[in-house]
Amino acid sequence: MTGSPAESSRAAQQRVEAVLLGGARKYTRDQVCAKAGVPIERATALWRALGFATVGDDAVVFTDSDAEALRMTDELMRAGIMEPELATASARMLGQHLSRLAEWQVHVLRDVLAANPELFADERQLGRFVERLVPDLERMQNYAWRRHLAAFAGRALAAPGEDLESRSEVVGFADMVGFTSLTRRSTEDELVTVVDRFDMMTAEVVAENHGRIVKMLGDEVLFVADSPRDGARIALLLLDRARADTELPDLRAGLAYGRVLSRFGDIYGSVVNIASRLTSVARPGTVLIDRELAIMLADSDEFVIRHRRPVSVRGYHRLRPSVLRRAGAEAPSLVDSVHQRAAELLGLGQENQEPEGMPSIALTPDPGRRRRGRRG
Repeated sequence: MTGSPAESSRAAQQRVEAVLLGGARKYTRDQVCAKAGVPIERATALWRALGFATVGDDAVVFTDSDAEALRMTDELMRAGIMEPELATASARMLGQHLSRLAEWQVHVLRDVLAANPELFADERQLGRFVERLVPDLERMQNYAWRRHLAAFAGRALAAPGEDLESRSEVVGFADMVGFTSLTRRSTEDELVTVVDRFDMMTAEVVAENHGRIVKMLGDEVLFVADSPRDGARIALLLLDRARADTELPDLRAGLAYGRVLSRFGDIYGSVVNIASRLTSVARPGTVLIDRELAIMLADSDEFVIRHRRPVSVRGYHRLRPSVLRRAGAEAPSLVDSVHQRAAELLGLGQENQEPEGMPSIALTPDPGRRRRGRRG
């Protein structure tokens, strides 16, 4: 291979791009739409939803694979299998998740090239390497997709008639305590190690206990579980694993139970907000749960639930948390004992909860109420 380093890099880039795109760029936007038989407005909306940059009318950037993808999407919509709005939302979800996957895979490829510089020295050799690698990645992704598809289909068929977009689940957050200060005193390599260990640990714990990770948020994980017991086990085991790992900070977690809206891989609703707020007020190494989950776990011999005094957090004036522990764990601390005694004196035990159907939290504070002074 001859030429300057810049020319060599450009040639290697073009060779890899041709392999990945399945052919050369040879169509403008109007031409690819005409070839696929798809209106340009619909094609533009799909491309934007997928996260692809807008190109000029005269830019030759599209391939035969782009035309085939547009044609296939249009056929699904014409057959009534996919509504136009659903197609756009699905494209948006695919674009967001697959862009992250692609970024990670390129980082892996970069590390391979750094360790084997002879591959990068010859664009033909690099092209052959990518041609062998891409089908393996496709098979691995297809395998994982089919397994997850089978799991979700199994749950749907096991409960016919249930609304899959809105169902009762345990929602949990767990985050690393003091991660912001850790970022100030750690190198980039040290932070990568911490985040990777956290991701690996959470993936194992959640999967082993029949839960599902909704998303990773750097120093925090959002997960769901169908069973209250599975959700409780996940949170407690996450804290145990982090405590046993000398390279990870302590975790804290918050759990809530109730109806959750699931939409394109993400979840929404007040249950999600409550779980997040509980996490924000939990002490390191502690799992806080909401009233609904405390009721669901009250008869379990596996856990011990200790009520705490109401707390005020953003959006919720009197949120009633409880501390979740395994049965037979170490004795509660003095702070927890004080909280439990105060909760009992205030009548916040299970036997004094409001009747079923009554709200368990006051959503808005009383701005007219003044703070009273202490009386002798």
